[in-house]
Amino acid sequence: MHVLVVHNRYSSAQPSGENRVVDEEVGLLRAAGHRVELFERRSDTIAARSLLSKAAVPLLVPWNPAVRTELAARLRGDRPDVVHVHNVFPLLSPAVLAACADVGVPVVATLHNYTQICPPGTLHRDGRPCTDCVGSPTSLPAVRHGCYRNSRLATVPLAVSLSVNRRRWWSGVERFLCISSAQRDILVRSGMPPERLVVKHNFVPDPGTLRTGDGEHVLFLGRLAETKGVRLLMAAWDEVAADGGVGVPLVIAGAGPLERDVTAWAAGRDDVRYVGLYDPAQCREAVARSVAVVAPSMSLETFGLVVAEAMAAGVPAVAAGHGAFTELVEDGVTGLLHRPGEAASLASCLRRVTAEPAGNREMGQAARRRYERDFSPAVGLERLVEEYRSAIAERSEPMGGSK
Repeated sequence: MHVLVVHNRYSSAQPSGENRVVDEEVGLLRAAGHRVELFERRSDTIAARSLLSKAAVPLLVPWNPAVRTELAARLRGDRPDVVHVHNVFPLLSPAVLAACADVGVPVVATLHNYTQICPPGTLHRDGRPCTDCVGSPTSLPAVRHGCYRNSRLATVPLAVSLSVNRRRWWSGVERFLCISSAQRDILVRSGMPPERLVVKHNFVPDPGTLRTGDGEHVLFLGRLAETKGVRLLMAAWDEVAADGGVGVPLVIAGAGPLERDVTAWAAGRDDVRYVGLYDPAQCREAVARSVAVVAPSMSLETFGLVVAEAMAAGVPAVAAGHGAFTELVEDGVTGLLHRPGEAASLASCLRRVTAEPAGNREMGQAARRRYERDFSPAVGLERLVEEYRSAIAERSEPMGGSK
């Protein structure tokens, strides 16, 4: 199969789970013998632009005509069987859909977040989940609250793009790949066409190393941001420490806006280690040495790579009981779910997961079985190719070209 992957790569200043998923899918397809090419833009290039060019970027968010022309020419010259769209913000824009329609190539789009209905894509505002724009014909609530980068001005291009391109997305994509059922349910509620929304979980490469023994630490691995529950974890760990601790330290690996707060909080403590950014090999090692991986996100996560990575290593997760975590983690079987936003509930789960080694081992083994069944590369490849074929078949039907 010949696949063209379309993706605007996020800035390399922060690790991007989405960039990683795209790269791993491309590698998986190529290893299986498929021909995969890339049509990319990189957000890193914006910094090197002239002031005038930088100022023009927001104007291109709703529509970039040059991209339509370039991509259409690429498609005509080397026609792929299917185009797989990931992120188009800020340099590609939904003009990529028009290019595919111009040439008649079927489109599959992975929805990594909620940008189809929420300008920042998070469904999170002011420290809590927010669904004000779900089902709304416009994104005016997001503009009013300045949901993207806390700026009304910065939110406007995204809101405009959602309004003017909504129907183009819904009619120009044969298959939307949702990465969890929880995400799909919210998108259906928002009015997206349910017949085009299918669930295809992200896959996680097999780490090649399973946990041995009971583990050495509790691990938080991710972006140090409010939405990821970092402050909640700090409060819960303080509560645990006040009761004498759990016998193993908390290791925090990552970077982000709360890095100074985390550094100051961990300073001088024996029960907390902040280690900064880990490379992929260090991440795999840290996960495999964990008693548990903790994911206390405050937002409605669409998937949760770190939870699936823990499962792959035979490690249970302690996760917030909302969003996709409720379908990834079977409470008491493959991990534990805490009440979202409640430090006391998170603290209770941390005590429980560290206090019962035998139960912890059983959860870890069950987590590994779940990974093999649902999140392994073999399963990911099968589902991906299946959806490509469905999209191609749908476009080939007599009425397919009029959609």
